[in-house]
Amino acid sequence: MSSEPNGPGASAGISELPISDGMIRLGQLLKLASLAEDGAEAKTLIDNGLVHVNGDIEERRGRQLHPGDVVSVNGQSVKIVAG
Repeated sequence: MSSEPNGPGASAGISELPISDGMIRLGQLLKLASLAEDGAEAKTLIDNGLVHVNGDIEERRGRQLHPGDVVSVNGQSVKIVAG
């Protein structure tokens, strides 16, 4: 049985999150995708360098994300798709 890592850039275990607008802010996405329970947890995750956007650590909760962007937190990844 083989096991692949599920960190930034990993292709296994990526779920898709459709958005109706062309953009969503990182803090909103973390809550919507259930990667954070609330805004306070989202801020803590970001402040501790645990949030990656397209493989890079992201430090801005208000970062604008668009379809095609991949957000990873603690081994869970979500790809934004147009909805």
